[in-house]
Amino acid sequence: MSAPIYILGGSQTDFARNAARQGEGLYELMRDAVHDALVDAKLEAGQIDACHVGNFTGELFAGQGQLGGMFAAIDPALYGKPAGRHEAACASGSIALLAATAEIEAGRYDCVLVAGVELERNVPGKQAAQYLGAAMWVGTEGQEATYPWPSMFDRVAAEYQRRYGLDYKHLAAISELNIANARRNPLAQTRGWQFTEASFTEDDQANPVIEGVVRRQDCAQVTDGASAVILASEPFARDWAAARGLTLDDLPRIAGWGHRTAHLRLDEKLQMSRNSPYVFPHVRDTIQDAFRRAGIGDVFALHGIETHDCFSPTEYMAIDHFGITPPGESWRAVEGGDIAPGGRIPVNPSGGLIGVGHPVGATGVRMLNDAARQVTSRSGDCQVEGARRFGTLNIGGSATTVVSFIVERGA
Repeated sequence: MSAPIYILGGSQTDFARNAARQGEGLYELMRDAVHDALVDAKLEAGQIDACHVGNFTGELFAGQGQLGGMFAAIDPALYGKPAGRHEAACASGSIALLAATAEIEAGRYDCVLVAGVELERNVPGKQAAQYLGAAMWVGTEGQEATYPWPSMFDRVAAEYQRRYGLDYKHLAAISELNIANARRNPLAQTRGWQFTEASFTEDDQANPVIEGVVRRQDCAQVTDGASAVILASEPFARDWAAARGLTLDDLPRIAGWGHRTAHLRLDEKLQMSRNSPYVFPHVRDTIQDAFRRAGIGDVFALHGIETHDCFSPTEYMAIDHFGITPPGESWRAVEGGDIAPGGRIPVNPSGGLIGVGHPVGATGVRMLNDAARQVTSRSGDCQVEGARRFGTLNIGGSATTVVSFIVERGA
């Protein structure tokens, strides 16, 4: 990072909320997240210099684009502020965050609001799956599948099986852990859901096959939700902290970032990685870029991770790509308890996408907000004891767009 970017506050809507059932839509979700982030940061809307929103499929689910114009409707003090929308499938929120950090680093603005929002529960599940398939190269892949994205990540699992071997019990254990973590999260979509022991096995009744090896509990949730954070330059953050009896070391900051983009089609990505020990070497490079910019040597300089788990094979991939295990040996971290609460490197203490929910455009922002709360000991029952540095990994499509952040707090 050329200059530190501070996180002054943030919010997340209740991901169990069914907006359409309540007669609500994108605006209401985004409004609530923005209002709550301003309250959390103890800021007035007029102190915001610019706004960004991440959203993937507003036109498909709601027939609505131009979401940057909603900020002025949320608060009159945001009328006339520069604003825009960013789209990169499931990484839309992280791309909005990167745009905001670039503006602050360039000296254009000192205090920038970033929101992410998605409405997904207003159509039947199969139709939602088809809409979300827009993150593929439409017409060239996934056409044979009833549920396109489970099919694509079944292929990721198959690639692990081909290269290294893969036991389904390790995928199921990832899902079970994230659901268990989500029970402690008061904003998680699945916090009150009931399961049996068979729900995390190859029992076709309790855990039916969706596509290939991917079963129901291996899938992230279809979710309505929004998240927002407020980012600031060092001078703004210093004054903000001093007015509240704090120092810059008390504030969470973005210490490093990585961002890579690969081919849209999964086949091309797998072909490119044929001589690499990593299934997605550009994902590994994204994480390493974030480590380098943050000045850390490896994953064990982190106290925890919020990672993309749109499906359990995605988190299985993230484990070895972060370097928790050597390539192809993610199962060791699962069996050894390394990624569980109290483990060597807890992963998704919030519950992740499988447990918390996955309103696509909001996910990257939600991850950053959760990381900021972890390093300032504000995560309640999800808190990782002693956390001072957290990593995130947010991917769009079949790892087409990849973004990683390192969030830390001073000594």
